[in-house]
Amino acid sequence: MSFVLGIFVTLFILFLFDRLPKRNAPVMKRALNRKLSVGPWIVAVGGGTGLSTLLKGLKGFTRNITAVVAVTDEGGSSGRLRNEWGMLPPGDVRNCIVALAENDNELKQILDFRFDRGELKGHSLGNLLLLAVTEMCGDFSRAVEKMNHLLSIRGKVLPVTTEGIDLMGLTKDNLKIKGELAISEHGNNLKEIWIEPQNPKPLPDVLTAVDEADVILLGPGSLFTSVIPNLLLKDFAKKLCEANIPKIYICNLMTQHDETEHMDVVQHLEWVSAALGEVPDFVIANSENIPDDIISSYHEEGATPLYLDYHQREIIKHMGCIPIEAPIMSIIETKSEGRVVRHDPQKLASVIFKLLRHLEDD
Repeated sequence: MSFVLGIFVTLFILFLFDRLPKRNAPVMKRALNRKLSVGPWIVAVGGGTGLSTLLKGLKGFTRNITAVVAVTDEGGSSGRLRNEWGMLPPGDVRNCIVALAENDNELKQILDFRFDRGELKGHSLGNLLLLAVTEMCGDFSRAVEKMNHLLSIRGKVLPVTTEGIDLMGLTKDNLKIKGELAISEHGNNLKEIWIEPQNPKPLPDVLTAVDEADVILLGPGSLFTSVIPNLLLKDFAKKLCEANIPKIYICNLMTQHDETEHMDVVQHLEWVSAALGEVPDFVIANSENIPDDIISSYHEEGATPLYLDYHQREIIKHMGCIPIEAPIMSIIETKSEGRVVRHDPQKLASVIFKLLRHLEDD
């Protein structure tokens, strides 16, 4: 497969040269770049679809973004590359890089292209490119850095660590489980979660990003398999707690079958707080009504909307956290799932930056 990867990398680099910004960039574009360059410095922590969706909205307000991505994915193409090549899972990193690119729609079509036959069946082009660049550089973090620069993205994407780690858990009936897939299947029955080895070192650039940040965003994303895995790195969680800046947890729109089934917003926040070592300053939850037909469809899969009620608001305030409710969702039509709800990138980013402006004024 190495020869095939070499061809892909060559073709992709040629594609990138065609996309590089020209010196005589339009005046409006240069003005926009100057405006984005003075935006707030943000560290966004998570993984999966949730983090990449958030990044699409943030990049319209600032280019000073560091996405810190979990590296415990073991499913699909990422899982195969992790097992066969010993690399860190590239899928979530790829999605975040695409999300921060100038023309994310065009790039997404290319990097998300998935082979449907032969030896490469099931692999996406973006994952194979990250594998190829990793082989060329000899290091996953350097490969990610090269991709950040090649695509001239608005910000940067970093794996939380370059050490191989596995998610571990203990269920309420004392069953020890290993791996992201098992954690996801038993999430609503978990009483403890950790990683092995237990003291992996965060990437130095990740810690530096926290030192320079104006705000920390946690989520959205799968609770036990996207958000919390990052916080289980003790040195990273400690650095976050030491940072005297606002920390905002962005709650999911819906529960997830098995992983967070029957959990409410308070329980999500309690798990995040336990992993982080302190309660976030704010939690953002959706207030927009989800159509009944979509709710019914999700109910069939064991998922329910995550709204706040009076009781939850009072508990959250008692925890020392400020609940923020806002219309932050959109409805998307998909080929495989029909109509689904997702965070709206622009709505969510607008809520975050409105909050930041309010804090600055205070």
